[in-house]
Amino acid sequence: MSTAEGAAAAQRNVQPPPAQASLGAGVVVTDEAGRVLLGLHRSGVWELPGGKVEPGESVEEAVRELAEETTLVADAADVEVIGLVLDSITSARMTRMTAATAVRGFRGVPAVAEPDTIERWEWTDPGRLPEALFLPSAQVLRMWRPELPLPDGPFHRYTLGRLPA
Repeated sequence: MSTAEGAAAAQRNVQPPPAQASLGAGVVVTDEAGRVLLGLHRSGVWELPGGKVEPGESVEEAVRELAEETTLVADAADVEVIGLVLDSITSARMTRMTAATAVRGFRGVPAVAEPDTIERWEWTDPGRLPEALFLPSAQVLRMWRPELPLPDGPFHRYTLGRLPA
């Protein structure tokens, strides 16, 4: 490698590109009866628990959002990443990437931990989902259970699969 090539390689990717996307996680939590946990946002729409994936954090580690919002505790090892949903519902300049996740186990009883945003948490039968459903949450639920009659929108959905051994 020449000196010029070495200098160019040392400068590559020093600064991150301008933000064009935001990564979050939508968390599907079910109880022993198969009901899904939904929170009533102060705006009047129902949503899944979840939130932003912090820098240096894996999607599975973002399950901390579950505890921050509902007081339920789940381990990152109990998180399954189902797929990825892309949308630009809230901004034409920013793509929202939502990792659709499901937890296989949790501890505790749901409680409102952020009363300024969520009014209450309720276990809801997947066959009786409310009409006023936050569209990105609806898309995560669709990744979890494709047969659910949920509204569509300008979304791109990517189901994650495992390669055969």
